[in-house]
Amino acid sequence: MPNIKLMEEALPVAPLKIAALESCRELGQKVNDYIVRFRQETLRESLDSPLFSSYQLENYLIECKCPRFGTGEAKGIIGESIRGKDLFIMVDVCNYSLTYTVNGHLNHMSPDDHYQDLKRIISAATGKAHRINVIMPFLYESRQHKRTKRESLDCALALEELMEMGVSDIITFDAHDPRVQNAIPLQGFDNFNPPYQFMKALLRAEPDLSVDKEHLMVVSPDEGAMHRAVYFSNVLGVNMGMFYKRRDYSTVVGGKNPIVAHEFLGDDIKGKNVIIVDDMISSGESMLDVAKQLKERGAGRVFVCTTFGLFTEGFDKFDDYYESGYIDRVITTNLTYLPPAAYEKPYFVVADLSKFIALIIDSLNHDITIGSVLNPTDKIHALLERHNAGK
Repeated sequence: MPNIKLMEEALPVAPLKIAALESCRELGQKVNDYIVRFRQETLRESLDSPLFSSYQLENYLIECKCPRFGTGEAKGIIGESIRGKDLFIMVDVCNYSLTYTVNGHLNHMSPDDHYQDLKRIISAATGKAHRINVIMPFLYESRQHKRTKRESLDCALALEELMEMGVSDIITFDAHDPRVQNAIPLQGFDNFNPPYQFMKALLRAEPDLSVDKEHLMVVSPDEGAMHRAVYFSNVLGVNMGMFYKRRDYSTVVGGKNPIVAHEFLGDDIKGKNVIIVDDMISSGESMLDVAKQLKERGAGRVFVCTTFGLFTEGFDKFDDYYESGYIDRVITTNLTYLPPAAYEKPYFVVADLSKFIALIIDSLNHDITIGSVLNPTDKIHALLERHNAGK
């Protein structure tokens, strides 16, 4: 495991505490369990020093909640002192499964609600924590990262607001456009990508997969996902292709210009297995259209790898496309809420990132370099060597 030697030589910045909001409770528990295990297995010789009095605990999670009044207004409550602690607050802004009542009417929590609850917990800390870090896997308003004409610039505003509230670092995954960190150029913003976890999950689900340019290809579903596909194809040593979305800019449907067609640029894919890589599946329509076109061009198996499986319109179309043979696997992470129905799908594979997040938190708590964590190239190469050796 990278960084383990550095951790054993470094003092933690401050005693570690994790506040997993209700939206992120399950993931927070898994992360906590990994950190407990990491620290119980440490070879550090000086644990009896007072400096390490809070180092090996059975639990790093603190009690936090945001109860609501009958009007729907809420308040943040922290159940224990966090004075002098290195506090990591975890929130999943896409967890729509949580509900609350407004004057007797049931409301599902929106990203706006989760973001407000995050601010409430930061406010409840009242500046007493040694350091406050926010782990927000799906970056709030990340798709509104740039302005066109008279539009709000929500993502940049949210980042600035969190920094003004005293947040030291924002940790996110596969940001829609990482350049949004330019809004807070002197503050901490760490953007991680899960290609290693994708490959690990894919090779576990498809142990017979040949990873070479004769049998495999990486495809970007649009121009925006190009950098992901370029990295993926280079590190795997395979060719890549790209679709671009031809849109009708004369009309607006659902807040965006409708896609007229997907045009493919790249080598012949006949007989090759294909990995489609993107940051998110929202409704899934464009991703499924790309998969269908690849199959019609003679592709073998089609694997969809996406960091955030939002599935805003359910699974019916995915079921139809799986039964029609257009998709073989849909691999997504557990960084955002996944409905229970997802786990029952024969094509569905979850890439678990809880250990990855635990390693990030532990590294940051020791204030050591996370360069090796940010760059998964060596880990992917080692994984492929084991796979090719049949292990």
